[in-house]
Amino acid sequence: MGCSETAADLAQDTFLRLLKTGNLPPSGESRRFLTRIAKGLMIDAYRRQKIEEAYLESLSLMPETFIPGPEIHHVIIETLAEIAVMLDNLPDNVRLTLLLRQIEGLSYADIAKQLSVSVSSVEKYVARGLAACCLALESY
Repeated sequence: MGCSETAADLAQDTFLRLLKTGNLPPSGESRRFLTRIAKGLMIDAYRRQKIEEAYLESLSLMPETFIPGPEIHHVIIETLAEIAVMLDNLPDNVRLTLLLRQIEGLSYADIAKQLSVSVSSVEKYVARGLAACCLALESY
């Protein structure tokens, strides 16, 4: 974790998460239940840190006039973290296909060739990925 303040924050967040669920663990299961919540929070924090580092690195390559202010910075990091979670929840083939199409800009035919699948499969994977993105945006 690194420091006692971070550990204290994690402990507090763990209990807050438990209270928000409204479900108390069965008798004798409290330690395991809290450990599982804490591990999830640590993974989320690590993921967020890596996203923020990548974002700051990309900002360092941009002209100063394009760098957003601190209030926008927080919103961007939160949005990127939500997108990362949504992508992590997609099946591997759907996630990879969506990233190749949306980020790399490959055509359906190029993706099909690279992944050794039919163009029809690529179309279905992209559609599933975009549908998941839309659902994630609705809950945001």
